[in-house]
Amino acid sequence: MKIGILKEEKIPADKRVALTPLQCSLLKKEFPEVEVFVQKGEDRSYSDEEFIDFGLPIVEDISHCDLLLGIKEVPVHKLIPGKKYLFFSHTIKKQPHNKKLMKALLEKKIEMMDYECLTDNKHNRIIGFGRFAGIVGAYNGLLGYGRKYNLFELKPAWKCRDLEELEKELERVKLPNIKILVTGGGRVANGAIEILGALKIRKVTAYEFLNAHFREPVYCQIHSKDYNENKNGEAWNDKEFYENPERYSSTFLPFAKVCYLLITCHFWNPKAPVLFTKEDMKADNFRISVIADITCDINGSVPSTSRSSSIEHPFYGYNPQTEKEDVAFSKDTITVMAVDNLPCELPRDASEDFGKALLDRVFPHLLGNDSDRIIERATLCKDGKLMEGFAYLNDYALGEG
Repeated sequence: MKIGILKEEKIPADKRVALTPLQCSLLKKEFPEVEVFVQKGEDRSYSDEEFIDFGLPIVEDISHCDLLLGIKEVPVHKLIPGKKYLFFSHTIKKQPHNKKLMKALLEKKIEMMDYECLTDNKHNRIIGFGRFAGIVGAYNGLLGYGRKYNLFELKPAWKCRDLEELEKELERVKLPNIKILVTGGGRVANGAIEILGALKIRKVTAYEFLNAHFREPVYCQIHSKDYNENKNGEAWNDKEFYENPERYSSTFLPFAKVCYLLITCHFWNPKAPVLFTKEDMKADNFRISVIADITCDINGSVPSTSRSSSIEHPFYGYNPQTEKEDVAFSKDTITVMAVDNLPCELPRDASEDFGKALLDRVFPHLLGNDSDRIIERATLCKDGKLMEGFAYLNDYALGEG
């Protein structure tokens, strides 16, 4: 088995890698029949020289490899017919911008495996960059809050060499007794809570958050059941909510009246209610002044997120009275952070975390026994045909455009 580590060619350039140099070496040690080749690349956070130091060959042409590993979508004209690929294809929700990619995967008879579809038997994802999205998103939220109120200055995450330097920067954070709210309960939320934990900010219950006063900054983590209710007054039911979210309405507003910094990490179904409306944001008692929208659903559950922002320019303002974008840190605007590729700000650490999960939880199935069907469930197409679990993509893949 020859494995090729692809250079990232989507614009803007992504500095992450699927496997670090050390992890490539560990893979070869664990599976002696495997050879690893690294496609020459200039933009990686790990240089070609670092791969060479671990005895890995750097090549321009990776067409001799059996399996090709990347992170972002491979440009259509770069896809090699008949190969196996593993990357984030961003096609499974019928994303319009990747329709041509899905069509090309079929036409070129590529065996496409998608990281997003690697799940265990309970359908839980086993690999991803969620933790670092949460870490960087929460850090950016704090950076924005400090800048808005001239409390402190932090080095942008993307200018930090690694997580260690970012955590050192947190020593500059001096917060008043504000209330911070985190939505969600997955890897993203856990990453955000890592940052708040590093600052030793106390966690409080939803009841305390809504009703108590504190002399120190505190945070609360809330889940869907904490800010949604059944329209018919029936008791909360997780299964019912996730299957029929349109039957629920939002009860988030009480949180908005006491929260100053909102960090959104929840998954949002477009059929589900939004957290709050643009009209709600006009009220004098709407206290949220900085939103780190890690979910980054455009015009979604957070109505002030009208567009994604960039790593270099992460903030913009939302004026609730005009309902338009405005100056990022004005007293009349709500500061919005909506970067949609947050893990790219700490590419070395994010790559190391991702690669470890790949080695521990994916390669044993990919190169050995896939009795749990982990690889099978993650395969979108093969030999020019969609796999059974992805037959719903047929009109998307074969339609015009």
